[in-house]
Amino acid sequence: MAERAATGGAQRPRGEQPGEDHAGNGELAPNRVAEVGSGPPPEDTIIELRDLHKSFGDLNVLNGASLAVEKGTSAVVMGGSGAGKSVLLKHIVKLLTPDHGEPWVKGKRVDEMTGDELDDLRLSIGYLFQGGALFDSMSVEENMNFFLNRHTDLSEGERTDRIEETLSWVNLADTAPKFPAELSGGQQKRIGLARAIILQPEILLYDEPTTGLDPVSVRTVSELIVRLRDERGISSVAITHDLLCADIIADRAHFIYEGEIIESGSLEALERSNHPVLRNFFGS
Repeated sequence: MAERAATGGAQRPRGEQPGEDHAGNGELAPNRVAEVGSGPPPEDTIIELRDLHKSFGDLNVLNGASLAVEKGTSAVVMGGSGAGKSVLLKHIVKLLTPDHGEPWVKGKRVDEMTGDELDDLRLSIGYLFQGGALFDSMSVEENMNFFLNRHTDLSEGERTDRIEETLSWVNLADTAPKFPAELSGGQQKRIGLARAIILQPEILLYDEPTTGLDPVSVRTVSELIVRLRDERGISSVAITHDLLCADIIADRAHFIYEGEIIESGSLEALERSNHPVLRNFFGS
């Protein structure tokens, strides 16, 4: 397993969450999720997906998936193609609503939100897309300013300061006048991450944040994700197949198979699992 590099802020051992009960052998206790109908989750749980079911026609994608994410922690969801990872993530921001089950975020049922309440929730959540999803016809600065101009009351000078500060944070201040096509794949990911945090969200969702990057860029992007947790207290859920990325960022890992979370715990625990699906996935 790769060592997690020091990235500033208070570091926790990977796989350990604040206030987490352990199984007595150094491993995390099983992921605890309340039953449907039991009301809001504990205050320290920022995301709780309870028994989610979702079908598209005759295709059952989620079949009772459940997971919980504590405030200020990074969760990783792993699994094979078509297992339901992206569908699960979309329920957090009500891009999809479940056929059955309850998606809770910040103490409220997301599937019951509408109007301004839903808009406010979505503005508190940043999303890093798999391909970066930068606007090709806009410079980096214009990409960043697009959201500030639409969603804040900041003055032009304040927006400029916010953009400069955020680009400096990802160590790409000199890219402001450049267009996405002029950037490397790793730089595009970092700009995408900068844009995802420009509105200072409480939660970040990552869809394959390091796909297609070389190992050096994978580590750079992953360590930025860790810094966001440690320095800004941002909670996150990441979908990834990248074991190096998962090793660096995961406080808790969840494995989804046929629409159900079949195991949760530290990444090491999942890698050592005797479950045949996990053994096949990790090549053990």
